[in-house]
Amino acid sequence: MAPFVRLIIPLIIGVNYSWYHHSNPAISWLFLLTSLLILILSESGKLFIQFKYNWIKGILLNILIFSTGLILTSYNDYPDQIKSFYKNDDIIVARMDETPTEKSKTLKIEASIESVIRNDSCFKLKQQIIIYLEKDSLSQTLDYGNIILFRKPTQRIKNSGNPGSFDYQQYCAFQHIYYEVFLHENEFVVLTVTRTNLFKKYLLASRKKILNSLKSFMRGDKETGLAEALLIGYKDDLDKRLVQSYSHTGVVHIIAISGLHLALIYGLLQFLLKPTRKNKIGKWINPVVLLTVLWIFSFLSGSSPSVMRSVVMFSFIIIGKSFYKSSSVYNSLAASAFLLLCYNPFWLWDIGFQLSYAAVLSLIIFVKPVYNWFYIQNKFLDLIWKSASVTIAAQILTIPVSIYYFHQFPNYFLLTNLFAVPLSSLVLLGELLICIISFFPVAAKIIGAIVSWMTWLLNSFIEHMENMPFSLWTGLYINFFQLILFYLFIACIAGWLLNKHKPLLFSGLLASLCFFILRTISFYQASNQTVLISYNIPKHQAIHFIEGRKSLFVGNTILLENQQLETLYLEPVRTGYRVSSIDTLSGEENNFKIFQLKSKKIIVVNHHITSMDSSSKIFADLIIISLNTNISIRHLSQIIHSPLWVFDASNTEWKIQKWEKECKELGLSFYSVPDSGAFVMNLN
Repeated sequence: MAPFVRLIIPLIIGVNYSWYHHSNPAISWLFLLTSLLILILSESGKLFIQFKYNWIKGILLNILIFSTGLILTSYNDYPDQIKSFYKNDDIIVARMDETPTEKSKTLKIEASIESVIRNDSCFKLKQQIIIYLEKDSLSQTLDYGNIILFRKPTQRIKNSGNPGSFDYQQYCAFQHIYYEVFLHENEFVVLTVTRTNLFKKYLLASRKKILNSLKSFMRGDKETGLAEALLIGYKDDLDKRLVQSYSHTGVVHIIAISGLHLALIYGLLQFLLKPTRKNKIGKWINPVVLLTVLWIFSFLSGSSPSVMRSVVMFSFIIIGKSFYKSSSVYNSLAASAFLLLCYNPFWLWDIGFQLSYAAVLSLIIFVKPVYNWFYIQNKFLDLIWKSASVTIAAQILTIPVSIYYFHQFPNYFLLTNLFAVPLSSLVLLGELLICIISFFPVAAKIIGAIVSWMTWLLNSFIEHMENMPFSLWTGLYINFFQLILFYLFIACIAGWLLNKHKPLLFSGLLASLCFFILRTISFYQASNQTVLISYNIPKHQAIHFIEGRKSLFVGNTILLENQQLETLYLEPVRTGYRVSSIDTLSGEENNFKIFQLKSKKIIVVNHHITSMDSSSKIFADLIIISLNTNISIRHLSQIIHSPLWVFDASNTEWKIQKWEKECKELGLSFYSVPDSGAFVMNLN
């Protein structure tokens, strides 16, 4: 029996419906209470009626769980109190929820607005906010629990709007954060009083102590940064280029705290507590110790969705073993997801949460069938094949969602995992040993040197694998319907192979046919597209003209030369629009350039225009003002006529405001890329 497998489906539907359609909580409560009342009354009916109309009880139970999903999502979606209450010149009182995160030029602080002071009155508020502080002597002493006062208006968190870019606004919204503010040295005051949670303060202090131990006894910035991420999920010191290497080789799951880490800690604790199992007291102490250590570790690592999934699953296993009860692993997996979504429904959209459950479900279903592909007598080779079968099995259900989000596939994932997983496990055990013996510096330093060498070896191997030919298959783009068809194909073919049910084979082949038909249509549409994109990249000119599967890039060439910038901004567009080739044109050669795409004429103004005669007016469908040029809209409008004026992100804020004012006076339509996000125009 696996009741939670059935119960989680209406919960997920309810969460989705509430988020996308903003259901009324009062109606949701009405559905929930009505279905609950009918269910209670039905229990008092005659036995034969209960059996005869049992299907109605099933429908009512699904409505009850569906309504629960609606209500949980509604109450987790906190109202925007700043928008409805805050006024200029109000003093905001914010409490730091975490220790500051150091950036290149600022300190990033996650804080909670506790109140707003207006004149002599204090009004309570409940709102999360991100505060960026200019680095100075005062900001370096800030810590969790500090109270910050400031008067500067907050800014709504916005997306860049660049096609295919990460939805940062939604990511923050799922954490109930809607606003941010940048404060200079003289724009805030830190009170001497602090307000802290003792348990959280203890966790942060422990986290800081662990980080100090690793930094004291390990060598190398890249090695220490990776070690911090491996042990407690601290990623602020991680080398960004190194993270990209781990992602490209298919072992980024090593960096993310997940079931692998908890399994190692669980196994180590089981080994240490083995002598205590023989007595009656030990049978009660063991589960308490295991649960306590695993939950504290999960809190230390930041309580990410993947960690919480793992710790809840292990909690079910530990409790089940303690009471000598066996249960369906599918039910345990669904029950953990059900509880976590009840705690935070927005984890449903977390990529780590989705990948984590896909990987575990894939292991449960496929690891044994994959291992049975080959029979190997040699114990050492058999051990290698066991590891390989686990890696292959985990990939089966994670490949579709990985392609959907990341548009790439690591071709050497099997080889990299065979080496990286056991080595990273040794590194993790070594880090635990460093923390345990940190009070004995000589021994800790020796262990630290060994762990540093192993971490260097791991990083070097991953970077070498990334640089091998054909290590990464890029440009893979599938939409949501193709994702569903991909999973339908896997489910049907797996069902046919495992159960020898022929109709499933035909269903799987039909799903694959539909998949490739949709893919063919998308390529046909791409070959006939004509699109203009003006990117929202601060202080950079970046304009893409896409015609068919070819494109012309106008702007700062550093965006093409710097691999990280190209991956961040241009690669998602190249993948999403299926662009096969890119030509470049520097944006700083002439005063302006004229581009003709089909019947549309686009003018890009790079510098001040003084030499043209206003009597010979140019007509254009669109004009883009770029590179912070020193022009007057009034003067330029006498030379160029356009129904829409676009000010891109390479211009300063004050100039854009000046141009917007001129456009309003002249009755011209305009679009500001820094304010409204990337400008995307379909020119077909």
